[in-house]
Amino acid sequence: MNRRKFFRNGSLFTLGATLLNPFESTANILDINTLNKNKKAKNIIFMVSDGMSTGTLNMADLYLNRKTGKGSNWIQLYKDQRINRALMDTASASSIVTDSSAGSSSWGGGFRVNNGSLNVGPNGEMNMPIWQKFKKAGKMAGCVTTVPITHATPAGFCVNSKSRNAQDDIAEQYLSLGFDIMMGGGNNYFSPEIRKDKKDIYADYKAKGWQVARTRKEMMAASNDKPVLGVFADDGLPYTIDRQNDTALKETTPTLAEMAQKAIDRMKNNKNGFVLQIEAGKVDWGAHANDIGALLYDQTAFDEAIKVAIDFAEKDKETLVIITTDHGNANPGVIYGKDANVNFDSIQKYTHTNEWILNTIHPNNTVAQVREIVANANGTTVSEEDAKIILTYYDGLNKEEGGLYNYKKVPFKTFAQMQQKTNSVGWISMDHSADYVELAMFGPGSELLKPFVKNTDLHYLMLQAAEVENKF
Repeated sequence: MNRRKFFRNGSLFTLGATLLNPFESTANILDINTLNKNKKAKNIIFMVSDGMSTGTLNMADLYLNRKTGKGSNWIQLYKDQRINRALMDTASASSIVTDSSAGSSSWGGGFRVNNGSLNVGPNGEMNMPIWQKFKKAGKMAGCVTTVPITHATPAGFCVNSKSRNAQDDIAEQYLSLGFDIMMGGGNNYFSPEIRKDKKDIYADYKAKGWQVARTRKEMMAASNDKPVLGVFADDGLPYTIDRQNDTALKETTPTLAEMAQKAIDRMKNNKNGFVLQIEAGKVDWGAHANDIGALLYDQTAFDEAIKVAIDFAEKDKETLVIITTDHGNANPGVIYGKDANVNFDSIQKYTHTNEWILNTIHPNNTVAQVREIVANANGTTVSEEDAKIILTYYDGLNKEEGGLYNYKKVPFKTFAQMQQKTNSVGWISMDHSADYVELAMFGPGSELLKPFVKNTDLHYLMLQAAEVENKF
């Protein structure tokens, strides 16, 4: 098939130029593009660090460089000129600031939809999600995430729904659509003890031949000849830093990299190939909370999953890997100051998230106890005055509503501002932003990437790279 003529009327008809550094050798990128040109992508791995501002990517690379002497796998791909790179416009149909459902739907359905909906247009039109298109073309399809598997980003590649909040229904849609591996959190939407309608969705999956894994051990033991549903938490999975410092969580909860490897192993032998979405969903939740330990350690866990995907793609040579985010969030960054280096390095001593700290504090704690809790989790503590301020949020004198996933209304924003004194990390908000975001591609089809794209362009690029006609 002549891929230049594949989408005659598509926005990706013309192959894009690659941004090159005129002061460095271009041989690597030219060789990659020559190798990939007109080569079909049998498999596609689409990686999303949800809510990742550029500052988050930057800080993860700084953190790893200063801790280990080696930066992130993502930035190393840039340094080695092994990828094609672009900026992406992330707007939705209803706002220049997208939410995750509209962001994922732009990739999944190829059209911009209003915030809050999944592949349902402003006038009610239903756009077929791309994982359904690839299933019809004979490929296996799956998603893994650190938030509920029924959450907005995986759902945007898979289903149509007027509301991203219809997670009970999304859990059932996945089964009827016949995907091959779906893993993350979300027991709330599968368990008969928790669902409002008392349906046992696990039993429905098992009746159709699915293996159900509820722990890391069960996931590892699942065979690769049957579909797999992995659900490892009621809501989102634990944050990476909390998991690392809790023996029980390490035993029961897989990492994103482990889920990614399991998904690849499940689908890699399919003769028509596979498509897989890998999402670090709790990067977004950490940003909403201005929680640097949550954000940074989950971003580095995503970076470990990048290595899994790239290692497979390098050996396979028929896999397109797409690495990006759906939108920025909170726009964090290291703030200038004479102690910026040592302050930022203090995060290496963190053992728990701010979520863990602030949920450990109780109204009957003393100032000294608050300072001890913070010191145990951060390696340094807050002043007595700051500890007194923190306690006012537990005795009813103060109230903080900030943070989208702040169910217990703990003082995330206030505490992050206190931490800035000792970690030099600043935040501009607790919500999504309209940033143009980073987009990187590796493997066959990456040569199609133009230097600046709309989020919807990726839908058609994936179809073109895989030579799957847009006829459904």
